[in-house]
Amino acid sequence: MITGIKKKNKLTEIWFDETGSAVNIRTYSTDLKNRLTAYAAKYPAHCRLTDDDECGCLTFEIDRRRFSVRLTAPYSEDRRSKAKETMTAVNQRRQNDNFKKPL
Repeated sequence: MITGIKKKNKLTEIWFDETGSAVNIRTYSTDLKNRLTAYAAKYPAHCRLTDDDECGCLTFEIDRRRFSVRLTAPYSEDRRSKAKETMTAVNQRRQNDNFKKPL
C-alpha cells in the first residue's frame, strides 16, 4: 500500500501499563497486521481491531493475558555451522532429485 509515509516512520508501538487488562498494538507491519487480524477473527473475546487510519496503520486491543514477548538467544558458531551443513545437504538432495526425472 502506498501511503506517502517513509518506511523509517512506519513504527510498531505496543502500549500497556501494569494495572490495565489490555495491550494496545499500533502497527504498519503487514505480517503483524495479518496475524493480529486472523487472531481477532478467531478469538474476538481476546482481541479486536480498534482503529484503521486508512494510511496502512491498524490498532488492536488484546487481552493482556494473551500477550507475550519472546526473546531468543543468538546461535552459537557451532550450532550455526551444523545448521548450514544440514541445509546444504538437504538442498543438494533436492537438486539431485529434481534432475532424476523418469522417462
